[in-house]
Amino acid sequence: MGIVSEEAIDEFQELMDQVEEPLKETYERVHQGYLRENLGRFLKARDWNVCKAHTMLVECLRWRVDNEIDSILSKPIVPTELYRDVRDSQLIGMSGYTKEGLPVFAIGVGLSTFDKASVHYYVQSHIQINEYRDRVLLPSISKKNGRPITTCVKVLDMTGLKLSALSQIKLVTIISTIDDLNYPEKTNTYYVVNAPYIFSACWKVVKPLLQERTRKKVHVLSGCGKDELLKIMDFTSLPHFCRSGSSGSSHHTQSANCFSIDHPFHQQLYNYVKHHYETRGQAEPAKQGSFHVGFPEPEAERCVIAKTIESELHKFENRNGLAMSIDDRKASHETLADDDL
Repeated sequence: MGIVSEEAIDEFQELMDQVEEPLKETYERVHQGYLRENLGRFLKARDWNVCKAHTMLVECLRWRVDNEIDSILSKPIVPTELYRDVRDSQLIGMSGYTKEGLPVFAIGVGLSTFDKASVHYYVQSHIQINEYRDRVLLPSISKKNGRPITTCVKVLDMTGLKLSALSQIKLVTIISTIDDLNYPEKTNTYYVVNAPYIFSACWKVVKPLLQERTRKKVHVLSGCGKDELLKIMDFTSLPHFCRSGSSGSSHHTQSANCFSIDHPFHQQLYNYVKHHYETRGQAEPAKQGSFHVGFPEPEAERCVIAKTIESELHKFENRNGLAMSIDDRKASHETLADDDL
């Protein structure tokens, strides 16, 4: 960090030293002892404007208190069959670590259907993964490596992306807005793989709408991205859909599929939540209502992006009359690499 950055953090820290309960307790859960790194994230998200970053962080803390986010890791999604349905339709998992020690999260953008539970369960599941990452994984990795590790990388699999994704835009916007406002700058880099033509076309119109710092984080890789990703991680940390030319969970065993509920990451997360529920002196409930979280209003930039994506997808729908998958274009179009975009 430069001198200006350090001065901004000092000024920001003085303001946050004045925070009182109940915000103070949840603030400690947010920074996990890595105070300056945490303040730097919020400053970066607000272009190093101390006043705006302070407002953002205080609003984040209030959101956490109002929605009882600190207790979300003791709120299991039950019964297990429901949790399995969520995992089968909201494809996300952790496949390993980069050579620098950053967790590698994989997201099946194209094959996620979000059609087996209410929106509240998907939001609950997403926040639980965020909190487990920030309160369990990252502190443990930081201690192991002897230095602060406060971000992750994400590999976005676009396999199967079709026009039906239009119906998911609202939910995806809710989740991404929660991340933007309450978990800013937690992702170091986004790698997009298995990108069909429909994604490439949408990306061309969306890319100019993004802030420069966001654009720089997104790298669209050729094909499954294996060769490029192996420069920053070992083969064992590659998401299953990057390990060969084929993609999709049907080509891989459940143990290798990081989206599966049977994958070690999801087993550890589920057992962690279950244990923390049981330590409250209660047996696991047979059934439980979803953990309702207030949905923040999307920022103007995100609304414009969502509407632009929706417009582009409608154009494809009107032009072709059917969904275009990667197989539809295989004969006439090569998947676009980062240099083409």
